[in-house]
Amino acid sequence: MNKPLVVILMGSKADLEHSQKIAAACREYGLEAVLRIGSAHKTPEHVARLLAEYEAEARPKVYITVAGRSNALSGFTDGAVDAPVIACPPLSEAFGGADIFSSLRMPSGVAPAVVLEPANAALLAAKILGLADAGVREAVARSRRRAAEKILEDDASIQ
Repeated sequence: MNKPLVVILMGSKADLEHSQKIAAACREYGLEAVLRIGSAHKTPEHVARLLAEYEAEARPKVYITVAGRSNALSGFTDGAVDAPVIACPPLSEAFGGADIFSSLRMPSGVAPAVVLEPANAALLAAKILGLADAGVREAVARSRRRAAEKILEDDASIQ
C-alpha cells in the first residue's frame, strides 16, 4: 500500500510558519507531508495543475489548506478534488477574527472541514488516513494514550 500523503497548500509564503507546524505534527503520525504555495485568487491555473498532479497519485491523501483573509483556496481545492480537505487558516489580529468567516461559509457541494489549531488539523488528517492505514491508526491511538497518561499524571501530582 502506498504511504498516505498530506498536501499542505498555502496561499502565500506568509503562511509558511503555520504550515510547518502542521507538517511537523503530520510526521508524528507517520504521514508524509508536502508543502506547496498557490493562490486561488492570483494563480488559479497553478493551483489547478498542482491539484491534478496530486489527484493523479493513487494513494490515500488529505489536503490541508492554509490561507487567511479571503479564503478562496479551501473552497477552490475542495471543489477540484475527491479527497478530504481541511481548512486551517492562520488567525489574524488585524481583522479581529472576522476573516475566519470566509472559511466557515461555503457554497453547496463544497465542504472543507475547518480546524483552527495546526496540530489538530494534522490529527484530523491522521484520523481520516488511519481508516485505511493501520500504522497511522496506531500512531493516533498512541497519541491519545499519551495525552490520557499525562492528565492522570498531572492529577496524581496535585494530590
